Amino acid sequence: MADTMASAESTEAAEYLEGFLNKTLHLHITDGRMFVGQLKCTDNERNIILAMTHEYRQPSQVDIKLAAERHEKAGKSGNVKVDMKKRFLGLVVVPGQYITKMEVEG
Repeated sequence: MADTMASAESTEAAEYLEGFLNKTLHLHITDGRMFVGQLKCTDNERNIILAMTHEYRQPSQVDIKLAAERHEKAGKSGNVKVDMKKRFLGLVVVPGQYITKMEVEG
């Protein structure tokens, strides 16, 4: 009986995940980076394979300082906006142990 329930739960989980195939996911990982790409595959260890993936990361302290200096030289006041760094990676495997948050686009 327990095996039947576990099998039903496993089937339900697989069907739920299949609904996300080829959808755009935003994966946040422990070091602060975010990967945005199309879900292609996952496994029992929660590893995720994304296609057409872009990596976003926080700007460096040097970039923040330069943006603040430009902001100040332009005579502007208030907060300085510094965009995240972005690069195209293509096909990636994101280890499940490092994923902190997953979001589905749209």
